[in-house]
Amino acid sequence: MSKTYTIVALKGDGIGPEVTEATVKVLQAAEAKSDFKLNIVYGEAGAHCIPQYGTNLPAETVELIKKSDACLKGPMTTPEEAGAPVSVAVTLRRMFNLYANVRPCKTFPNVESLKPNIDFIVVRENTEGLYSGAESLLAPGVGIALRIITHDASLRVAEFAFKLAMQRRKHLTYIHKGNILRITDGIFKDAVKEAQKKYPEVEVDDLHVDAATMQFIKQPEKYDVLVTTNLFGDILSDEAAQVTGSLGLAAGANIGDSYAMFEPVHGSAPKYTGMDRVNPIATILAGAMMLDWLGEKAAAKKIEDAVVAVLTEGKVRTHDLGGQAKGSEITAAIVSKIQ
Repeated sequence: MSKTYTIVALKGDGIGPEVTEATVKVLQAAEAKSDFKLNIVYGEAGAHCIPQYGTNLPAETVELIKKSDACLKGPMTTPEEAGAPVSVAVTLRRMFNLYANVRPCKTFPNVESLKPNIDFIVVRENTEGLYSGAESLLAPGVGIALRIITHDASLRVAEFAFKLAMQRRKHLTYIHKGNILRITDGIFKDAVKEAQKKYPEVEVDDLHVDAATMQFIKQPEKYDVLVTTNLFGDILSDEAAQVTGSLGLAAGANIGDSYAMFEPVHGSAPKYTGMDRVNPIATILAGAMMLDWLGEKAAAKKIEDAVVAVLTEGKVRTHDLGGQAKGSEITAAIVSKIQ
């Protein structure tokens, strides 16, 4: 008897609906060639919800997510005004304790990148740091933000990264700014060293974050698994996505002990709304990561192989890849390659 997974799909804002729908088509094509069923349920979330619900994450959507096996989240617009709701991604990370943000960074065929053989993963602590949002105004024109770093959160994300390194090339780099942020990054560094004791086979080195931004340009092929705190990881993984060719190919996962959410790294690009112009591959690869996390590794590989086949052919290329194809055209090409 085949297994059924309930997936909550959040279409989001801007280009979110079109890249999410593209991914659903690819997931359904993989499902048709596999021995499992997907029950895809749609939930409302994003800035467009605020006028109607007073929030970007309605309670009804949260209830849907609680009953599901995983969440596929489209890109969403986060208002920048003071007092506006925090981002949906941050809310869900906290609510479901999705403490590890996982962003693979690898080169693809026929996609221009700085180096031809890049293949590393940035693991970012997902629940605290400067993204705790603990800010206050001390006086007019004087504000403070708290960078909250705890041993427990640092240890669990470090252990997650070490386990990932054991499945790959057994090399882990932890990134910090411990020469300046001696207390907070001292806690993070100590936690990594504690986790390291369980994984003596893993080669470990460390790197200051400013040096890391340089090394990603100079020798990105040197790295395997990198682990860091929240803000540093956000910045570095976006840089890494561009080093490997395009944000349009960059997928991310938010993983906890019992639940996970998957999304593209890029934003909602409102200026392209409804134009069928944007590359959906980042969201499609996020869907493949979701299947892999659910244990459907063969189906995940079908999607990855189909993406690589389309890119290798180079006939259907969206604007970010130097072509003129529509998002729907590259989606159809990927669907046609799923075996």
